[in-house]
Amino acid sequence: METKAVRLYGVNDVRLETFELPEIKDDEILVKVVSDSICMSSYKTIIQGANHKRVPDNVHENPIILGHEFAGDIIKVGKKWQDQFKPGQKFAQQPALNYKGSLASPGYSYPYFGGDCTYCIIPQEVMELGCLMVYEGDSYYSASLGEPMSCVIGGFNANYHTNKRNYDHEMGIKEGGYLLILGGTGPMGLGAIDYAGALEKKPKMVVVTDISQDRLDRAKKVLPETKMKEKGIELVYFNPNDYDDDEQALMDLTNGHGYDDVFVYVPVKDLAEQGNRLLAFDGCLNVFAGPTDKNFLANINLYDVHYTSTHIMGTTGGNNDDLIEALDLASKGLINPSLMITHIGGLNSAGETTKNLPNIPGGKKLIYTHIELPLTAIEDFKALGQDNELFKALDLLCEKYNGLWNKEAEHYLLNYFNV
Repeated sequence: METKAVRLYGVNDVRLETFELPEIKDDEILVKVVSDSICMSSYKTIIQGANHKRVPDNVHENPIILGHEFAGDIIKVGKKWQDQFKPGQKFAQQPALNYKGSLASPGYSYPYFGGDCTYCIIPQEVMELGCLMVYEGDSYYSASLGEPMSCVIGGFNANYHTNKRNYDHEMGIKEGGYLLILGGTGPMGLGAIDYAGALEKKPKMVVVTDISQDRLDRAKKVLPETKMKEKGIELVYFNPNDYDDDEQALMDLTNGHGYDDVFVYVPVKDLAEQGNRLLAFDGCLNVFAGPTDKNFLANINLYDVHYTSTHIMGTTGGNNDDLIEALDLASKGLINPSLMITHIGGLNSAGETTKNLPNIPGGKKLIYTHIELPLTAIEDFKALGQDNELFKALDLLCEKYNGLWNKEAEHYLLNYFNV
């Protein structure tokens, strides 16, 4: 089977190449990748190359396929797994494998297994760990975005609270509490706001900060305060630049109580320290955004740790249960992964997009691997549609959904390119 893939050879050495996949073994599965959403973690992989803890030391000789937020169709199943999987089924996959202590993961470690390709081979450890899942939904992008949503869900599930009566830890964010998301109008932050509204045990207030008014304005458009109010949550979008003392203003929103749960969605020292200062009694600070600096340090108030039971943790990725929950909520319409997506492109644009990801504004960049299309912002569809029938049609379909990507637009795009 021939495949076309974006492969990493070393630091900033990314190539789009066509090559032959080997015949699958009895314990492997061949899949057709249809969509892959690009993660900031892939950018970090490119700038670190073999220095990345998940990338093989010999990547310059045996390149790996980039991308780990992908979905598609099962094409061929090895004998070992034919009782569980069938050709033609849609699949989603959890890339956080942790197989027998190995850090190997798709998008970082495998020569034939990753998301930025047309076809790839899923190795046996993925099925053994239950990380390959049949997806019953009617869009591929929702399955791709199940992985980043599982990271959001994992963060919420991993937060915890204590009490003075015993040593039990109550897992999850505090019900009826104050939730603060610092730097929270990027794609993951929007996913977190949306997920908070889908919880049975909801916070009573969610405060989301960002210093970009453009990002705040988009967040208000796609996730308005009124929508969250209907779900019993007071949502507050907060620009620190609007206040002489933004920290005091944030504290005032809680009437001096502080925040029971704080998520730091941008790896910035000042934000982490501010989040620590804003914690309520027994407050939990989750350093969610992954830094690239191994010596990333910030000051914490140990007096509060001792006397007011504040605690600090971090999460990276989600587990199988988190992914199953993400896919289930999306299929039921209880969360909307489209909130994350701001750009669409083909495989030809995946490499350069990943290399330049921090410099491209907006949210998630969604790649359809069997088409050729320059990376294009959804907000630019209207202007491009004046001279291009494809973008004209996509603009009309997105406008039906408040300017968001959707299954109708995906179906039209894939049919247009005969995928």
